[in-house]
Amino acid sequence: MAVKKSNKIPDKGLYFVPLGGSEEFGVNLNVYICDGRLFVVDCGLGFADERFPGIDLLLPDPALLEEYQDRIEALIITHAHEDHIGAVAHLWPRFECPIYCSEFTGTVLDLKMKELGVKRAPIQIVKDDKPVKLETFSFRLIPVAHSIPETRSVFIETSYGNLLHSGDWNLDPKPVVGPKTEGKHFQALGKEGVLAYIGDSTNAEYKGQGRSESDVAKGLEAVFKDINGKIVITIFSSNIGRVQSIYNAARANDRDVGIIGRSLHRMVGVAKQCGYLKGCQFIEEEELGYLPDNKTVVIMTGSQGEYRAALAKVARGDHRYFSVQRGDTVIFSARAIPGNEREINTVKNNLSAGGVRVVDPDSTNEIIHVSGHPYQDEIAQMYQWLKPKTVIPVHGERMQLEAQAKFAKTCQVPFSLVPSNGAVIRLDGKEPHIVNHLETGLLAVDSKRLISHDHGSIIARRKLQYSGVIHVSLVLNGAGRLVADPQLDTEGLFDLSDEGDKELEDSVYNEILDLLDEMTKDELMDDHFVSEELRIGLRRYVFHLLKIKPKTTIHVMRVN
Repeated sequence: MAVKKSNKIPDKGLYFVPLGGSEEFGVNLNVYICDGRLFVVDCGLGFADERFPGIDLLLPDPALLEEYQDRIEALIITHAHEDHIGAVAHLWPRFECPIYCSEFTGTVLDLKMKELGVKRAPIQIVKDDKPVKLETFSFRLIPVAHSIPETRSVFIETSYGNLLHSGDWNLDPKPVVGPKTEGKHFQALGKEGVLAYIGDSTNAEYKGQGRSESDVAKGLEAVFKDINGKIVITIFSSNIGRVQSIYNAARANDRDVGIIGRSLHRMVGVAKQCGYLKGCQFIEEEELGYLPDNKTVVIMTGSQGEYRAALAKVARGDHRYFSVQRGDTVIFSARAIPGNEREINTVKNNLSAGGVRVVDPDSTNEIIHVSGHPYQDEIAQMYQWLKPKTVIPVHGERMQLEAQAKFAKTCQVPFSLVPSNGAVIRLDGKEPHIVNHLETGLLAVDSKRLISHDHGSIIARRKLQYSGVIHVSLVLNGAGRLVADPQLDTEGLFDLSDEGDKELEDSVYNEILDLLDEMTKDELMDDHFVSEELRIGLRRYVFHLLKIKPKTTIHVMRVN
């Protein structure tokens, strides 16, 4: 039976609607609807790929939240990773509502708001496990271990039943920063009854249990011990636990630690402001060059091969203060986000070409990176604590969502449902079902403006990067004769320093003259006809030459 489509939200009942973050990594935006009122969890960004020329960041489209702004009771931010918090400063002015989060997350968010010049949002810091009563919803924030401080799961209470939105989490038995995930908290919630668990699917395909961040601290200490030159280690800038692990490993090997990268400096500053990284003293960027090589460890942004990040600049020899040379070592203490492999390999190749040793999690027997997300044994433990009637997998691509849904069945969870973005899922204690599909989409951050991901400018750029451009300007008089030589400009087709290519462009110029000669006097009096005949004719001619159909524009001017 086909599901009807309507942008009207239901006025009765309890529903879950992922507007982003299901069937994809990033752009997390989740909405719970109870009797027509809205409760929003997370508002994150994603990173654009080659399909979006000139675009770095993608955001979830908040059109639904704008339309029902007066019904939003809260926006909860589970933690300060970009895929959960990164879109708030961009989008919050469109659906202004109260924001609730932990202190660390709120401090990061406040900085982001100031950087974008957004007026101060009503950010309310919530103490752990303290009930917050809203008009229709009540909620509690439950501490969980993850790779950034003060990550929280959200326990949501409604008149129809209780829900647990996990956010990102794991069961690290010995975190380096912050508390571990306490089973007693979730067992108590399970006793209150959990209608549905809406949970992290990142590692749902993998059996077993993840390793601890404390294992990374030991692994890095062992790796550092065998290195004589400078050590550069690249991480996700928000992984404050990893910063502490690196610092501990460096000091155990009598090395000082510096930090390079704007986002890393910002995150470390927030961590210190909130009471983390106590006792960690970092060397200023401009002072790093004065340290002996065998006494230096530098933490650096750029683990995903970002062209403008610190590590990529160092690999190209473009950094102002810092350089590496033969005998130095660069360690990648992060996983590759799918789609970034090519950029990461470019950085690694640049480093290797300069004689720099590159170490990543696959090239050493030591543990130098662990995931912040739960493996199957950890997910099973959460199910045992909560005993949910339903599992709705989120935070992952289709393969990960399907894997968690399948795993939930093996764990005797009565119901599971794999969502797609926009699905309106009814939660009533029975088998969940999709009752509607709301329109969803992405916004692209294009310099200082937000545009749709299928905006005409992006489509045009996508075509241009494959097809090149021809532009012709003509000046004709009232009799249809050329007043001056045609002006021909081409981009992405010919290299005019090459004689062969220069001859090809000359042939295109001659084709313009030939096409004009073939037109009758009446046709030459019609500007539209002239421009269309030239556009079609030149595209056909260049396709014959190069097997490319370039974007072709003709500008006809008329003088008396």
